[in-house]
Amino acid sequence: MDPISFSDITIVSCGTLSLELNYLKKTGFLNARQILYTTPGLHESPRELERQLLRQIAKAKDTAGKILVVYGGKFCYVNADEPTRTMKTMVEEQGPSVRRIRATHCADMLASEAERERIAQEMAGGEKVWWMTPGWIQFRHHVFKDWDKGLANENFPRHTGGAIVLDGIGYVDRYMADHPEEFLEYSDWMGIPIQPFPISLDRLKTLLLEEATAF
Repeated sequence: MDPISFSDITIVSCGTLSLELNYLKKTGFLNARQILYTTPGLHESPRELERQLLRQIAKAKDTAGKILVVYGGKFCYVNADEPTRTMKTMVEEQGPSVRRIRATHCADMLASEAERERIAQEMAGGEKVWWMTPGWIQFRHHVFKDWDKGLANENFPRHTGGAIVLDGIGYVDRYMADHPEEFLEYSDWMGIPIQPFPISLDRLKTLLLEEATAF
């Protein structure tokens, strides 16, 4: 059986996943016609997320007949002004040439809920965990653009299992070696420890392949 090709597909993704997608491109798995990104961390700004996402989808339609959106569902886009307008409905409005990866958020693209439960049990004794991807470290100032220490204190410490970075590209070890002070400052700001957990990118590959074959 011939390997599945992405050569006639343009991908539109949240920039938070750019590290993983660019790695898959570099290693030869993802031969997409083009990969277009929105600014990382736009889940905090739903109107801007929608504006950038629709703009990039329109741009993608100029170069490809198939567009694959790499964005989560209910956790990535919450429209308080129009609660019934979801990521699902927004993508469906773009027509049958546009499909979306089947995941709830970026961490879910890297490890399923069952896998995350197993990791939390192993790493944090089953305590509540704040899940992260390498993009949440590299693009910290986008992801937490309007957060101050007070908001951080309201949100992170209740995750008694700390923060776990699902790392399929060896990013965190390199970051800790090259920028140890920044890494410690980030952990101090969150008020919880940050631990990397090495994973494969098999789940992300599978999710991408599922949609590539469904067009």
